[in-house]
Amino acid sequence: MALEITDATFEEVVLKSDKPVMVDFWAAWCGPCRMVGPIIEEVSAEYEGKAVVGKVDVDANQEFAAKYGVRNIPTVLVFQNGEVVGRQVGVAPKGTYTEALDSLL
Repeated sequence: MALEITDATFEEVVLKSDKPVMVDFWAAWCGPCRMVGPIIEEVSAEYEGKAVVGKVDVDANQEFAAKYGVRNIPTVLVFQNGEVVGRQVGVAPKGTYTEALDSLL
């Protein structure tokens, strides 16, 4: 299950992680987000213990969405050592997300 990340937990969960982190910026009203959601859940299960996979609801948590220039959703950012090393805007096949994490493991 993908971790629910909020503005309050973002720094601890994402920026201070010693593992690669994939963050899905989404909203409940966003159709394409509902297509990406199940893919993110699968990736989360497959990378359990190897990477952190989480979701940020941009309606409730706008601070880091704004900080990282998330203008369109879904946007999936990949972090390594607190830095953005990958960005996928819009819906992509599962392989796009797994390749992004594999390249960091």
